Amino acid sequence: MKKTIAIAGNMGSGKSTLVEFLHRTYNVSPFYEPNDENPYLADFYKDMKRWAFQSQLYFLSNKFRLHQELDRQPGVVALDRTIFEDAEIFATALHQMRKISKRDWATYQDLYHAILDAIRPPDLMIYLRCSMRTLRQRIRLRGRKMEQDIPLSYLQRLERNYENWIASYDMSEVLVLETDKLDYIHDLVHRLDVMQRIEAVLPNEFGRPGC
Repeated sequence: MKKTIAIAGNMGSGKSTLVEFLHRTYNVSPFYEPNDENPYLADFYKDMKRWAFQSQLYFLSNKFRLHQELDRQPGVVALDRTIFEDAEIFATALHQMRKISKRDWATYQDLYHAILDAIRPPDLMIYLRCSMRTLRQRIRLRGRKMEQDIPLSYLQRLERNYENWIASYDMSEVLVLETDKLDYIHDLVHRLDVMQRIEAVLPNEFGRPGC
């Protein structure tokens, strides 16, 4: 049966790691965010106000194509970051910071809501919650060059947007995982806990006899 698991969370919260875990554990098909392909990204980091709208439109259209591809996939798929986050978190933050004008924001919102009508919502949204201290440590450790100079105030803004969004999100089942000290890769107890919580939401796909 066709099912989609979406993984949401701030930078450094552990989205890609969870997608990889689901792939290895349940043989789900993994889909990752193609950030490096955005041709506006380098210009955006040099001049946010000039290139924010173009950059976010590219992310939105690219994520729309990815969601369409997901809808055509059989079986269970897991997605690292969703189109909801592009609009509700990142584009919203840029609009709040006045990097996207009111006119451009109205155009963006019209396109976003048209896309929502054209795609299938996920069957399960897994939201990864993590403290700001841990997020910053993970961002430093993974060493992505363009992330190293991200201001704390920007990360905090994203975090507020994430919390506001997930509190009102109602398009599917939601599972919240606190990831500060969660180590399901090396800790068997943590691993079984995560598996049981996912299997409880999607028992027909992952449930095991006796569980």
